[in-house]
Amino acid sequence: MRAAILHAVGDDKLDLRDDVTLAPVGPADVRVRIRATGVCHSDLSAMSGVLPQPVPLIPGHEGAGEVVEVGEHVTSLQPGDHVIINWRPSCQECALCLGGQPYLCMKYVIESFSKGNFRIGGDSTVFGMAGCGTWAEECVVPWQGAIKIDPEVPWEAAALIGCGITTGVGAALNTAKVRPGSTVAVIGCGGVGLSVIQGARVSGARVILAVDPLTSKHELARKVGATHAVTPDDLPGALAELTGGNGFDYGFEVVGKSATITSAWQTTRAGGDVIVVGAGAMDDMVQISAFSLLFEGKNLLSSMYGEADVRHDFPYFAALYKAGQLDLESMISARIKLADLNDAVAALKGGEVLRQIVVMD
Repeated sequence: MRAAILHAVGDDKLDLRDDVTLAPVGPADVRVRIRATGVCHSDLSAMSGVLPQPVPLIPGHEGAGEVVEVGEHVTSLQPGDHVIINWRPSCQECALCLGGQPYLCMKYVIESFSKGNFRIGGDSTVFGMAGCGTWAEECVVPWQGAIKIDPEVPWEAAALIGCGITTGVGAALNTAKVRPGSTVAVIGCGGVGLSVIQGARVSGARVILAVDPLTSKHELARKVGATHAVTPDDLPGALAELTGGNGFDYGFEVVGKSATITSAWQTTRAGGDVIVVGAGAMDDMVQISAFSLLFEGKNLLSSMYGEADVRHDFPYFAALYKAGQLDLESMISARIKLADLNDAVAALKGGEVLRQIVVMD
């Protein structure tokens, strides 16, 4: 089958080849034919080493497809089911899962660093990003990594729900629990940032400020729900105009940089919530004074995968999409083929595109 392989961290080009095979489907696994998969900034982070992954690696974690084979112990899925790939499958047995935080379960994350479900050259192991590897025509994942959805949802929309939508909308609905009538600032208006904006809109926020240095993204931010949009240089003026200088009730950081986390902290009012959504580097340190942490009363929150229980949230977000409450079509910059992935990666590095979706033949 066809797939895109990263042979070494830092490589600029993917090896596009058609001789990749799959490991056998285990008793608790499912094999999924990928129908659509996104090109996400997290894929770039895996390729550059910001998000550590084993190599050789097939990137891709935001995908949707059709079940073609199930292991003998799998009872919740069957061939023909439409599924969204869940790149953070939970064991559903550990204290975190049973305590309502399945998005923090590490069982399959750890396993993915030692178990590769792809093969080249007969028996050479290739790993899948986050245990997935959706930049391939098929992949094998644990049954918890394939969530059944309404077959009426288009493949492209389903793929977006697999990462960007769940991460961003979930940050607003699950982590921040944005209140109706509140004020929200979103720093970073890529695909996830736009999803945060949509989540804030669905929650009934009164003011939603989109902050991004690329003015080309401002119009789309307004289209999906932002009430205002500015560059970082104009943020102080917007803060004064929209909040009287007090700061926003919620400040979302969707870039993954210490500088923008600091900006989100400074933009949020005393007693407000600062939500870190962007995936940053391990050596990028954030400094906040101990005095501010106590006396400003702000809550510094992280939002891992939108704090989603995907068994509920994937179908829920799909239902919001079908009801016209989530605009997923506007977030797709281009539909491409698997053979175009190197060009797609270069375009994403340039910063102008949002989500390019690989539509499989």
